[in-house]
Amino acid sequence: MEVLKRIALALVIIGAINWGLIGFFRYDLVSNLFGGESAFLSRVIFGLVGLSGLVCISLLFAPLDSEEHTESERQYGRNSELSTEFGEEADFTDVKDKDDNK
Repeated sequence: MEVLKRIALALVIIGAINWGLIGFFRYDLVSNLFGGESAFLSRVIFGLVGLSGLVCISLLFAPLDSEEHTESERQYGRNSELSTEFGEEADFTDVKDKDDNK
């Protein structure tokens, strides 16, 4: 099923690019490549892009990521296993005071 969704997404992207070309430049790439709007192969491509759009509706309601994250990881976008952001840091205030005494 994952392969079908990826193929459908690729066809939807192709369709979106084709619609962008039609909207901005009045150029229908699919029709020009496959023999015009009424050609059988062009109609098959248009039909497959339409069906792919229906398959991709399921992607709209799918979770954003498949990994399980805690609420704090989602909120702050970090991995709680790595303590780099709020880890213990050396206190450099003593060094500054020593330099001032010299």
